[in-house]
Amino acid sequence: MAKDTSTAYVEESFQRDTRYLDDRITSDGNSGWPVEAGRYRLVAARACPWANRAIIVRRLLGLEGALSMGLAGPTHDANSWTFDLDPDGLDPVLRIPRLKDAYEKRQPGYPRGITVPAIVDIPTGQVVTNDFKQITVDLSAQWTAFHREGAPQLYPEALREEIEEVSERVYRDVNNAVYEAGFAGTQESYDEAYHRLFAALDWLSERLEGRRYLVGDTVTEADVRLFTTLARFDPVYHGHFKCNRSKLSEMPVLWAYARDLFQTPGFGDTIDFAQIKRHYYVVHRDVNPTGVVPDGPDLSNWATPHGREALGGRPFGDGTPPGPPPEGERVPTEHNPTLDAEGMFAGA
Repeated sequence: MAKDTSTAYVEESFQRDTRYLDDRITSDGNSGWPVEAGRYRLVAARACPWANRAIIVRRLLGLEGALSMGLAGPTHDANSWTFDLDPDGLDPVLRIPRLKDAYEKRQPGYPRGITVPAIVDIPTGQVVTNDFKQITVDLSAQWTAFHREGAPQLYPEALREEIEEVSERVYRDVNNAVYEAGFAGTQESYDEAYHRLFAALDWLSERLEGRRYLVGDTVTEADVRLFTTLARFDPVYHGHFKCNRSKLSEMPVLWAYARDLFQTPGFGDTIDFAQIKRHYYVVHRDVNPTGVVPDGPDLSNWATPHGREALGGRPFGDGTPPGPPPEGERVPTEHNPTLDAEGMFAGA
């Protein structure tokens, strides 16, 4: 199986290609891409942590009716993510078999990684943006006309500077560091990433010991950005990427924090553990040549009580939690043992 097209591999150390299509979809349309209900399609994959951010934010804000979503399968080859989850192998709206086709519509011979999340302009079939960080910020700040009643403030103006300050270290030393450790080509580069990762996790544990959320007293972008890595830590990063000083479930503060978010509507109900494991263990043949997917670990422990309510804070502030996900967007219960038939967290 070919290498993950969202990453660049070099002889000694891992480097992420961050040259994105960075057009923005804005409320005033001055970017050339105005916010319009029904015009765009978010293409994501439940397996991918960067795409998982966009899935969570879209759900928390209630944008399902304005921004449709296509889901690629958990595995891909060197060419592209594919729509193999759909019955005919075609995205039902874009009518393409591979996400690469939408990139090629935007730029014939597109030379960089075919990544998710990507937002596609449905009328032209071309990718507008795959800038994963800006996508979720703009869903919060530019798509407000289509937010559900009671939608949370994930990127409040008064907290943006602190959100970005915290998130910069989270990105560099947690989100990306697990990849730097996992794809390291030398002992030296692995050791550097490994120690930087666990120093950052210790720092986060200290920060979260006396506060429920990373910034302020409600869920923000900062929590979304950290959560998608924590959700994959024990199933994938601990073993597959050799990030094995300790499991998440052996770090008391972070484990309780992660379970608190997981059990909050909009977070854990987007997690498909089966697809996550299949993606990493099957696609990354450089790391796992056999493609064998491990049966463990037991993931029912995500449903255990976390006790974080004692720290105060309200996940949605003055807002309300989202309702059940649309029927076609529910994670199968066999892929996440904590969910009920409506795709909502139900406990163990």
